[in-house]
Amino acid sequence: SISNKDRKVVMDGLGNAGSEYRNKIYTIGFSGNRDTISKDELQTLIQVAQDYLEHAIKANKRTDNLYHAYNLMTLNDDGVVISSLSEMLEGQVSVLSSGYLSANEALEVLDALKNSPLFREDQYSYILYPNKQLSSFVDKNNIPPSSIEQSKLLIKLIEDGNASIVEKDVSGNYHFNGNFNNAENLKTALSELDTNKYGELKKVESELVLNIFEEVFDHKSFTGRSGTFFGYEGLGSIYWHMVSKLLLAVQEVCLEAFKNNESPRIIGRLLEHYYEINEGIGVHKSPKLYGAFPTDPYSHTPLGKGAQQPGMTGQVKEDMLCRFGELGIVVENGQLQFNPVMLRKTEFLKKSRKFKYVDINKNHFTIDILVNQMAFTYCQVPVVYQLGEENKINIISKHKDVKKIKGLQLDKETSQEIFMRTGEIIRLEVHIENGILK
Repeated sequence: SISNKDRKVVMDGLGNAGSEYRNKIYTIGFSGNRDTISKDELQTLIQVAQDYLEHAIKANKRTDNLYHAYNLMTLNDDGVVISSLSEMLEGQVSVLSSGYLSANEALEVLDALKNSPLFREDQYSYILYPNKQLSSFVDKNNIPPSSIEQSKLLIKLIEDGNASIVEKDVSGNYHFNGNFNNAENLKTALSELDTNKYGELKKVESELVLNIFEEVFDHKSFTGRSGTFFGYEGLGSIYWHMVSKLLLAVQEVCLEAFKNNESPRIIGRLLEHYYEINEGIGVHKSPKLYGAFPTDPYSHTPLGKGAQQPGMTGQVKEDMLCRFGELGIVVENGQLQFNPVMLRKTEFLKKSRKFKYVDINKNHFTIDILVNQMAFTYCQVPVVYQLGEENKINIISKHKDVKKIKGLQLDKETSQEIFMRTGEIIRLEVHIENGILK
């Protein structure tokens, strides 16, 4: 753990170092001289940075197994005080993508997320922030009597009938001046108080009154429209781009679990979460449930409504990355390989279909895709997956020659032909052993 005082020391130390460096560059520029650092020094720097980053992740774990997304810092005489905003979907996406969590810890986060206020059952998906009951107008700007009693200045202003800062209504409730927009208005009002009458009190208690003002309005926790109204990015709203980011993060966790040979139970549970999140995304829904054509791009779904605010967002990027991940397309050391551990057998055709594609020369072609096959293109080369008894690839060249290799990895030369779109390779037939699919 770290104390408020030590947190201030760290912040000042890093801040001053950055300021000194920046001011030196502004004043005299770069020297042009070069120095050498050792590999050990660089590794030490990286290790120290990683230790602090991992400490920050660990420190932000909540009691419900979710992770804080945003923290608020408050400067006072004791140092830097940290408080947290409510749980947010992007905080869970960040920690899942960080690579810090084990497979089991990631599963705990996903289980907690499903059982949290962030899950929206009607759309079987996740909202940005928990829904909440907004305060009515009459519930706002009410100063607790206990806070008034802390301040001799406020008590005297009320006794004098001076309503420039605070007043007491006919029901005996206390309120700050309704014309104040922020703390700067309050500071101005304090400075304009009669010095002869309130001089010593305002000198001693200005900070106290400002703290009471912040306690009443909690301006530091204000997050704009997201926490103050319903609709679009407001309360109860699904932001589909963030859901797709969640999907990609969970896929990364699943693939890492496969790589690390985690237990079938953990992998199975992780896959359940992945496919549930995937099914909750609009393209898989009926128009009635989605509220629009499922293939049309909409960025938000407000509470109690269907999809709203049409327009393409970055969601398409994550969705395409996820699809490549499901298909098992991997490039490692310059070699194209296929490892479709997340692909489901149900995606393979139950009856033959025509597959149309455009090659690198803009020619249109059609090939027959048979039962227990599926097809897609990669660098404009058609790839046909075939369920089979062993893993192997048939490489068909433009001269109709067929090169057969065992396993699911191409050599560097063939991979380069595909990456560079030379037209030398016109089709790949990838036979996948039944056992590696779910």
